[in-house]
Amino acid sequence: MSTQQQPYEYAHRPTSSRAAYPVFLSLHETLWLQAKWILRGLLDAFRWDSVIRTASSDPEIRSNILKSLLLNMLSLTSIYTFDLILQPLVHDHPSWLHRNVGWFYRVLWLLPVVGVSFYLNSSWCNIIAKRTFVLQHGNRAPQQQPVTYTGMLTMLATSAYRAVMVLTSVIVSFALGAIPYGGPLISFAFMCWVDAYYCFEFIWIARGLSLSKRVRYLEERWPYFFAFGFPSAALCTWGSGLANAALFALLFPAYIIMAMHARPVPQDPFNPLHSSKKNDTVRYPSPLIPIRLPIFAAVIWLNDVIVRILSVGGSAGEPRQNRLPSNSSERAEEGAGIDFHRVPPGTSKPHQQVLHPSQPVERKVVRSSDRRKRD
Repeated sequence: MSTQQQPYEYAHRPTSSRAAYPVFLSLHETLWLQAKWILRGLLDAFRWDSVIRTASSDPEIRSNILKSLLLNMLSLTSIYTFDLILQPLVHDHPSWLHRNVGWFYRVLWLLPVVGVSFYLNSSWCNIIAKRTFVLQHGNRAPQQQPVTYTGMLTMLATSAYRAVMVLTSVIVSFALGAIPYGGPLISFAFMCWVDAYYCFEFIWIARGLSLSKRVRYLEERWPYFFAFGFPSAALCTWGSGLANAALFALLFPAYIIMAMHARPVPQDPFNPLHSSKKNDTVRYPSPLIPIRLPIFAAVIWLNDVIVRILSVGGSAGEPRQNRLPSNSSERAEEGAGIDFHRVPPGTSKPHQQVLHPSQPVERKVVRSSDRRKRD
């Protein structure tokens, strides 16, 4: 029986070829959406009612906020006592002791108080963030694993990387501020995004987002996070460096609670007018306005350089395959750059043989005569 060959049918009809092209929003529509996202960020940054409600509903959160408030008030009082009282009194004084009393005050009192307050404030903010997350989302955080030698090294590596990231953020901020004609404004905008990042970092870590995903989430929603970090950055730019840092530490617990209750927009940056319809057309923002700004590109680059320098210094005399790859920042933040094979004696560690993909798997053949002997 002969079969008649059917003519070839095109997969795409000429009438539907236009649907293959992306559809963009107009410039004024995109600007209107950006303005709404900025307004949403400002509203979420002034949700003091959620802070009061959360603090009043849980005694643990309330006690940690009170301790942070008292300690940071002590730091601010010490800083402004020197700036407003001691420094004008001893300025240009002929006596050597009076001229250097400010130096003694900084070393023997101010720096220890500020350092201890920052350390304790970070631990209290961790407790506030975890407790607020549990109250709002339930106990969805991953279970705490038993503390081991490897886990302790990972925690130390993560804490060290965060300290490096704070340092590089400050360096980038000062470098941007040194740019003539507009540098201070660029530096201020950068600090708005930095403040917003650290306010949201707790909830992002609780949801299991890696460093690259956290940075991308912020950079793709840059109007919202700029507005959210605007109030805290504006309040922390009028005093000296230590005073600004202490003031931010004073406000930090409240902004963590606000970040827990916030809902960053848009939900999908590449389709901001997304609806629940199945056949809804994807409408991208205007190509004249970028979807993602590389805000933390310089910070990540500096982190990568520092981590590579430290890894090269720590791996001197070792084979090259033990050194960190190009994504050293991501691996260092997760503690992956630590050589866990050097475990002290008495510490158990699992041993697993890793086969190369091209290496054949040896199979042990049991002969029938050997099986009869066993029987």
